[in-house]
Amino acid sequence: MQILNSIRIVLLSLWLGAALFFSFVVAPAAFGVLRLYGLPNMSEIAGAIVSRSLGVVNLAGFVIALLLAVTIFARRDSVGRKGFLVEGICVAVIALTTVLGHWVIAARMRALKATMLLPIDQLTPDDARRVAFNSLHGYSVIVLSLAMIAALVALVLMTRSSARPQGL
Repeated sequence: MQILNSIRIVLLSLWLGAALFFSFVVAPAAFGVLRLYGLPNMSEIAGAIVSRSLGVVNLAGFVIALLLAVTIFARRDSVGRKGFLVEGICVAVIALTTVLGHWVIAARMRALKATMLLPIDQLTPDDARRVAFNSLHGYSVIVLSLAMIAALVALVLMTRSSARPQGL
């Protein structure tokens, strides 16, 4: 049982680390570095890098959440009823938000970009497509943030239950 919990902690820690690295390093670096070159389509290029990276983060989060959901039942007795419930809710939040981020929000952003004849940087700030795109980007940030918070809460619960002496 301890090995299973350790594997679960490692998987969730890896995903949370990747999500944090993406959020605080990859996305800002892509836009920051390309901004130095002053390209007219800088946001298009950086956005393509960020979108592809975020897709990997979201898919990995969904797969890991599914694995955690399947294995949580093996731990039910070791975490207590409230811990089991909260951990289950956190795992469900991770799965739901990564699904929303990848298959709903990102898909809508791609569809919206397909309707644009110009790079998004060349649209006026009040252009309806740019406003809608920025709104979807905000939702994307929110759902990834919720997933990371849920992952952190789940990690705390997992590590607390693994630190607890067994058989007491």
